[in-house]
Amino acid sequence: MGPPDGRYLLRELAGEEPSHVLVLSTLPAPVRRFPLGRRTRSAPAEPEPATAPLARLTLVDARPAGEDAAREWLARAAEDESVPATALAQVNTALRGYRAAAADPYVRDLAARHALVCRAGYGAGVEVAEGRWAKAVELKPSKDERVRRERREAALRPSERFAALLSARDAVLACEELVLRARLDLDQGRQREAALQAHLALEAAVTELQAFRAERVVAERLATLEEHRDAAAAAANEALRGGLSEAALKSTVGAVERVEGALRARSAAAPY
Repeated sequence: MGPPDGRYLLRELAGEEPSHVLVLSTLPAPVRRFPLGRRTRSAPAEPEPATAPLARLTLVDARPAGEDAAREWLARAAEDESVPATALAQVNTALRGYRAAAADPYVRDLAARHALVCRAGYGAGVEVAEGRWAKAVELKPSKDERVRRERREAALRPSERFAALLSARDAVLACEELVLRARLDLDQGRQREAALQAHLALEAAVTELQAFRAERVVAERLATLEEHRDAAAAAANEALRGGLSEAALKSTVGAVERVEGALRARSAAAPY
């Protein structure tokens, strides 16, 4: 995960009361160790699957509530598909802080699909900090997210392109990496970073997609990218000075969507 196990207080603003407590814990699992004094050892032809510990993240509302209020909240949470995303936004804010504090680019943001199980529940403070509950439910994955992912995969043909990339019949474009980072920043509410990444992604796309301009659908998308360059640049400059205005945020979202659309068009037209 990155941060060591422990309990961390989360505040929205300095000087305010804590809003949440983030509890990180590692559930033990058997760990294989090499015998002392040997650098290597023979491996069996059919080794058993390696075991690994599990990380458990618990986000606790720091504001006390009575049992009746907690019961009502749990009934709503069980039917609200946004609950996991809302909790993960808090977790990812903490992970972003650790990523910067440790200067470790490999500390990654999390998505709901990375979890083996996601639960919501209530209990006494000591209970929930140790992963126990008075009552809890398992939350269902978001239907909207599944539908979006299925549509995206249908448009991008990832299996076919993955094979083309591995066989060197295609190459990953710089704008693809940049727009993915911009999309992640947008999804996580990091608007300034999104504006800067979106500007770079759009400029890279305008240059890199010239090689595919012979495809009509790509040429049409390129025209929309070129029309949006000034707006994306203005949003990035505004991000350097501070927070984004509503207009700049709209331009950033537009830049990301235009680059994503151009890349989908390029993927759909590619003869993999």
